Amino acid sequence: MSEPEQTQEESLFEAPPMAEQERMVEAIMFATADPVTVKELAGRMPHGCDAAEALVHLRKRYEGRGVSVVKVGDAWAIRTAPDLGFLMQKETVETRKLSRAAIETMAIVAYHQPVTRAEIEEIRGVSVSRGTVDQLIELEWIRFGRRRMTPGRPVTFVVTQEFLDHFGLENARDLPGLKELRAAGLLENRPPPGATALGDTEDGDEDENQSEMFEE
Repeated sequence: MSEPEQTQEESLFEAPPMAEQERMVEAIMFATADPVTVKELAGRMPHGCDAAEALVHLRKRYEGRGVSVVKVGDAWAIRTAPDLGFLMQKETVETRKLSRAAIETMAIVAYHQPVTRAEIEEIRGVSVSRGTVDQLIELEWIRFGRRRMTPGRPVTFVVTQEFLDHFGLENARDLPGLKELRAAGLLENRPPPGATALGDTEDGDEDENQSEMFEE
């Protein structure tokens, strides 16, 4: 093969300039509602592109802007800058408060994951209704984890990437405290009558409407 022909063949696989790769990553992330992993970015970009490096450049470009590139679990997303979140309040979907049973179950999963149903019930001191768990799964805030290597091999529950994304967290170690949960409208400022601590309710009554996740 002559030298000109060889050069032409190699050029067919030459990656676009880094500035163009950065634009590609930006376009993908803007068009995708859910966070995107580096592997997914690389799979959509032309041969030879370095999605990870392009992402680094994009993050620097958005520093100090109205939106930023944030890490959500093992994926990345473009989100409104935290200090400008108040501007989005009018566009926020109607806030619904979780029932006490649901918020306690979700909190236990978040802070003790991976955790089994039996362990959730042991911590709360009352039984956990199937409806509460099912609806938390439907919300995509918790999911099934690995089975425990114990008799009966019980399934465990863990929080999802959607849960982390909702609270703007990179991983479960950055979970919100009571103040953040109340600010999100997920907790009342005062516990319901008869409740003195997490899982401590009168006569083991889980919730007035045990199968309902949301309060009216």
